Amino acid sequence: MSGIPSMIRILSVDDHPILRKGIAALVNAEPDMKLVAEASNGEEAIEKFRLHRPDVTLMDLQMPGLNGIEAMNRILAEFPDARIIVLTTYNGDVQVLHALRAGARAYVLKGHDRELLEIIHSVHRGGKRIPPEVAAELAEHATDDQLSAGEIAAGNSNKQIADQLCIAEATVKSRVTNLISKLGASDRTHAVTIALKRGIIEL
Repeated sequence: MSGIPSMIRILSVDDHPILRKGIAALVNAEPDMKLVAEASNGEEAIEKFRLHRPDVTLMDLQMPGLNGIEAMNRILAEFPDARIIVLTTYNGDVQVLHALRAGARAYVLKGHDRELLEIIHSVHRGGKRIPPEVAAELAEHATDDQLSAGEIAAGNSNKQIADQLCIAEATVKSRVTNLISKLGASDRTHAVTIALKRGIIEL
């Protein structure tokens, strides 16, 4: 038997070239890992996945055009056994839930290099991983009601929101009050800030 370990073939998807270079250096330094392809957006990720059929894909979430969640949905619809790790700077609980529901096997925050290598091995073996700080964020908001985007119409008056959603202004006022309370915010602006941080809404 050969003593050469079988290579874990990796696709790196991120719109920042410097980050992709760092990932390439990190991965290729490992004796049992090889970066087989890179992509800078979701569309390119799908093409590269079809072409290379990597063992593990590292997927950023926020990219121009097709984002990471949409790219994951399309890859997994075509290749249900694809093993995808979300590698991102966003630890908002709603963002994590979206990624896990889309089929991500792990969620890793950028800058956790040593942890990333361990997680690649774990996911390659069929495991799933969420870092403790991300799990804590999920647990903290586990009982929150799902919030609709219509409830967080930043910058619009109650009347404008009511007109857009075809509902009574009093209903909007009640929803906004409930939303502020659910988010633990002091006012509308604070609610929007919290919603952005948690990934409930995106700019």
